[in-house]
Amino acid sequence: MAPDAASSASARLAAARERLLNLLAERAYRQGQFTLASGRTSPHYINCKPVSLSGEGLMLLGALLLEQVEAEAVAVAGLTLGADPLVCAVAMRAALDGRRLDALIVRKEAKGHGTGAWLEGPLPAAGASICVLEDVVTSGGSALKAVQQLRQAGYRVDRVVAIVDRQEGGLETLTASGLELSSLFRLSEVAARASSAAAASIPTV
Repeated sequence: MAPDAASSASARLAAARERLLNLLAERAYRQGQFTLASGRTSPHYINCKPVSLSGEGLMLLGALLLEQVEAEAVAVAGLTLGADPLVCAVAMRAALDGRRLDALIVRKEAKGHGTGAWLEGPLPAAGASICVLEDVVTSGGSALKAVQQLRQAGYRVDRVVAIVDRQEGGLETLTASGLELSSLFRLSEVAARASSAAAASIPTV
């Protein structure tokens, strides 16, 4: 890529990241007292689905997540249902860029009929590299479940790419399983942007 083209692409991605951060702060983040899926309580709550299931959110996420997927990966996969829109967005963005990258959905339990499959989508050849996508990483458990199913099916998984890392132990859990975690944002970034937006909206006297 020519220097000017590379600079232009970098600027577009930076602008997309800024816009996505604003959307997450506005639509996905809440502050209060919340009980998480793990049973722990937290003053922070983030649900990416209002963003990842919007047209604009899908467009932004497709481009930004694709940048983090390894060049050797032939598919992206994730645990249903948080990762479902993400794998579709990235596969489509890749196709628009001329790259073959299929989308796989990992079930939470095996299909109860037919083949009893754990994985849905065009399965690559055994030994292929697959990148796991996740919306929010907290403890790392859901991403790890997807990784384990893919590895048991004979695929190589080295990286998990998330929208938000809640900074609550997920990085350490995934690292211990031989995985690299790449996140677009940390929870602290989203919380700070939400606080800034809230402060800016308070009328001055």
